[in-house]
Amino acid sequence: MPAINPARLLGDLRALAEIGKYKTGVHRPTLSPDDLRARAFLVERLHAAGLEVEQDGIGNILGRSRVKGKVMLAGSHLESQNHAGWLDGALGVIYALEAARALSEDPATAHLGVDVASWCDEEGHFGHFLGSRSAIGLVTEEEIDKASDRTDGRPLRQALAAAGLAGKPRLKLDPARYAGYFEAHIEQGDTLDSSGLQIGVVTAIVGNWRYDISVKGEQNHAGTTRMAIRKDAAVGLIRLCNAIHDGLAAVAGPRTVWTFGKITLDPGSANIVPGGAELVFHFRDADPALLPVLEKTLHDLVAAADAAGPCRFSIREVSKSKPALMDEGFQAALDKAAERHAPGKHLRLPSGAGHDAQYLARVMPAAMLFVPSIGGISHHWRENTRDEDIVRGAQVFTSAIAGVLRS
Repeated sequence: MPAINPARLLGDLRALAEIGKYKTGVHRPTLSPDDLRARAFLVERLHAAGLEVEQDGIGNILGRSRVKGKVMLAGSHLESQNHAGWLDGALGVIYALEAARALSEDPATAHLGVDVASWCDEEGHFGHFLGSRSAIGLVTEEEIDKASDRTDGRPLRQALAAAGLAGKPRLKLDPARYAGYFEAHIEQGDTLDSSGLQIGVVTAIVGNWRYDISVKGEQNHAGTTRMAIRKDAAVGLIRLCNAIHDGLAAVAGPRTVWTFGKITLDPGSANIVPGGAELVFHFRDADPALLPVLEKTLHDLVAAADAAGPCRFSIREVSKSKPALMDEGFQAALDKAAERHAPGKHLRLPSGAGHDAQYLARVMPAAMLFVPSIGGISHHWRENTRDEDIVRGAQVFTSAIAGVLRS
């Protein structure tokens, strides 16, 4: 099997970590000046690896192999969450680049090719998974027209123009070119790290179903309104949150998770009984049969709260993503490579976070590999992974791709 170059791999990751450096992490929002510098760094590395480079009109970067016949597509993203970790996304891009280099440099595998992708805005500054969704035909021009940066409101069209991408065509993947798609990522949880394991082979990426829940009460004076006659939207929402937590626990699967992500009170004053309350809520699971059960339970609990009063409750669906199953043959290839490089230290597990692979899996076989996150920390500047785990993961990743392409 082709051998990766650990010093080169770690050197590229460390160089990227200096772009937008924030404490021990990075701050590289999508299409920000630091994101553009990271993109320029990647383009230079792709050219140096002998790949043909394309940057499209939504911000994707693709390094195309010159190998004839079917190749593997691999990648992730370069932008970060605000003030977050140095590996989330970047690890997968550099793994893909290192796999392409390692295969081309070994005479025994030089006939095997890897296309390296950096998908734009997986982190959702303008809209989650914009680049990968666009590449499979799921992003309309109207969506691009409406998109704006969640932090500062900058329109996506303006950001693309500033990056020199206005008017450029958007990439449309041809699945017939590819044997499939591989992506690598830090786990973003503590399963591997807390268990002393070294490699995670992803079985599925969860579906994420999100809702807005509204409570309408009656705004009034906090000092003069008797408790018996209050219609306190905050109290109503708190009671509903407790009911949701207990109700979902009764029907949940072993890996179901749910989050009360954002609560807003109106008017939000210490001296006023809240007349309104809003909750952003979501649950996740990889079982497509369980998601509707969770949804029905949620709707029933909201309806029961509304019927009980004294406040009025309503729920609105915001979004639903489909669970994505990873290809069984690709999982087996990762298992085999993991047993070679991390014998007895690998595990199959679902991904509780979303990734570009869930969209690529709609048009081609897909796989994901995880390496440990120290302490399970992610989406924070303290996120980290040990160098030896990074190197081992890249070798497993590259060996598995070579194994699939040879089969």
